[in-house]
Amino acid sequence: MTLFIISFLGGALTVLAPCILPVIPFVFARVDQPFVKSGLPMLVGMASTFAAVGTLGAAAGSWAVEANEYGRIAATALLGLMGAAMVFPRLAERLTRPLVSVGLDLSNAGNAHTAMAGNCVFPSFIRGVATGLLWAPCAGPILGLILTGAVLQGPNVKTSLLLLAYGAGAVSSLALVLLTGHRIFAAMKRSLGIGEWFRKGLGITVLSGAVVVMTGVDTGWLAQVSSGSVEASVEKMLLQHFAPRQTGKMPIADGQQQAKRNAPGGRLILVQAQQNRQPLNLPVEGLFPPLTGAVDWLNSPPLTVEALRGKVVLVNFWTFGCINCRNVLPYVREWDRKYKDQGLVVVSVHAPEFAYEKNIENVKRAASELGATFPIAIDNRFEIWKAFNNNYWPANYFIDSQGRIRFHHFGEGEYEKSERVIQQLLKEARVGNRPVPMTETTLETLNAALALQRAGDFVAAGVGAG
Repeated sequence: MTLFIISFLGGALTVLAPCILPVIPFVFARVDQPFVKSGLPMLVGMASTFAAVGTLGAAAGSWAVEANEYGRIAATALLGLMGAAMVFPRLAERLTRPLVSVGLDLSNAGNAHTAMAGNCVFPSFIRGVATGLLWAPCAGPILGLILTGAVLQGPNVKTSLLLLAYGAGAVSSLALVLLTGHRIFAAMKRSLGIGEWFRKGLGITVLSGAVVVMTGVDTGWLAQVSSGSVEASVEKMLLQHFAPRQTGKMPIADGQQQAKRNAPGGRLILVQAQQNRQPLNLPVEGLFPPLTGAVDWLNSPPLTVEALRGKVVLVNFWTFGCINCRNVLPYVREWDRKYKDQGLVVVSVHAPEFAYEKNIENVKRAASELGATFPIAIDNRFEIWKAFNNNYWPANYFIDSQGRIRFHHFGEGEYEKSERVIQQLLKEARVGNRPVPMTETTLETLNAALALQRAGDFVAAGVGAG
C-alpha cells in the first residue's frame, strides 16, 4: 500500500517538471466549460490511458510498439481537429464535415447547450484518452522505479495499478489548476465579454501543440529547459523514508541533479588536465558485466567485454525521449570526441522507457539528430540494464582498462568530476597495471559489494516490493 501512496504523490509532483508542458494546451482546451462534465471526464481518460500505455510498453512484442505509434498519430490528429474546430467551426465543417464533426463534439464537450449529459461526458473522456497517449512524463525516481519493474517483470496487474496511481496523482494536481482556471475565465467572461476570442485563442494553442508534438519539436525544446530538482528531491525523500528496502537489489538513483549546473548559460564546461590536482579516490565497484542481449547495434558491430579490454570505457544508459538523457548527451558526445584517440570508448545503451522508443528506426533517427556517432546497443529486452543492476535514466558507468567499474553517476550533473575520472583512468591505462582475473567468483563478489555500497547511498527498492 505504501508504494501506491508514493506513486500517487510522485504523480502529483510531476506537474512541476517541464515534461508536462506539451500536453498543457490539450488539458486546458475547454477550461471554459463545466468541470464535472468536461474537465473531470477528460482527466479520468488521461490517467487511465497513461496506465494502459505504460503497461503496454512492458510488452516486448512488435505489436505493442506499432499500437503505441499509431495511437500517438491518431491522438495528435484528433486533437488537431479539435483545435481547428475551435478556431474555424463553420469553415472546417463545410470542408470536411464528417471528420471535423468529431472535432466539434470534442471542442463542445461539456457545453451547456448539449441536450444530454452523456453526449458531453464521452467526448471529453475521448479527449483525455488522446492526451494520455501523448503524455510522456519525466521519469524521476518514483516513475523510474515503476517503469523498471514493468519492463523487468512484464505486464501485470500491480504495475498497471501503480501506473494508475501515478496518473491519478498527476490529474489531481491538474484538476486543482483547472478548477482555478475555470473560475478565472468565468470572471473574465462576465466582466470583459471575451468568451469567443478566448475560445479561438485556446484553439490556436491546441493546434500549435498538436504540430509541436507531431514534429517532435517538444522533445528538443524541453532539452533546452533546465529541469528543476524540486520534485525529484521530494521524490527521493519519499522513497528514502517510506519505500520498502531490500538490500542488494536494484538501486534507486539520487534524483535529478540540477540541470547543467556546471554549464552556466548552457555552455559545455570541460576540464583541462591539471598536473598538480590530487587524484580522485576511485575504488573498484565491480567488474565489467557482459554486453550481451542487445537486439541490435548501431554505428558498430556488437562489442564484447573481451574486445574492450585495455580501453577505458564509458557506458551511458539513455533513451531518446528522456529529457535528462538529452541534457547529458552533449557532454558524452564531447568526451567521445576529445578522448577517443587517447583510448576512451563510449558505449551507449539505449533502454526504452516507453513503447514508441522500442522502434529501432526511431532510435536511428534520434541518434542522427543528436549527433550520437558512438556505438549504441539497442537494449529493448533490458539484458544489459539488468547485468549492470541499473535502475535510472540517464546513468554513466566508468570502467578502467582492466575491466573494472571505478565510478558511476546517475542523473545530470557532476560533469567536471566525470571528466576528471576519464582523465585519471586514461592516465592509469598509459602507466599500465597487471590485469585482474575475470573469474566468475570475483565477478559475483565485486558485484555483491557494489550492490551493498549503492544500497547505502540510494534507496534499494527491489522489483515487486510491495
